[in-house]
Amino acid sequence: MKRRAFLQGISVAASYPLLFLVPNKQVFADNADSMLIEPLKKSHDAWRKLLSSEAFRVLFEEDTEPPGSSPLNHETRDGTYICAACYLPLFESAHKYDSGTGWPSFTQPIAQHVGTKRDFKIIIPRTEYHCARCGGHQGHVFKDGPPPRRERWCNNGVALRFVLREDALPALRS
Repeated sequence: MKRRAFLQGISVAASYPLLFLVPNKQVFADNADSMLIEPLKKSHDAWRKLLSSEAFRVLFEEDTEPPGSSPLNHETRDGTYICAACYLPLFESAHKYDSGTGWPSFTQPIAQHVGTKRDFKIIIPRTEYHCARCGGHQGHVFKDGPPPRRERWCNNGVALRFVLREDALPALRS
């Protein structure tokens, strides 16, 4: 690891003291006026048959794609970002922004379409989020986004599909 990247990582980690105080539940999304999402029960073997190996690793083994690797980083058209596994809509393009991190980032998800849990994989606690329907790992949420919410929902591009506003959303996978 290069010294600069290491030092930047320490600097960034030091700027997140509030992450230690976030409870293990969804605390960032507005839950008003949302439909109840019924969890989908599908085996990992069934998902493995439907997804690329990279998408499966990210969604169901909680891997992370390399920064800057997703074409969705540069997507600016109007539309909806859906879970690459079950097709549940997760984000609207109106809430996407360029965070400079190398991953597609959003200021907020569609209410109640994601769930969160604590992640200690890099020792520093983070808030990880998953699709509320299939449980597929999407990314992490941080409290360093733009105003007014100050949220950065940092997503793996391979865990999403983009659907143009004028195109019909695909039926949810069952």
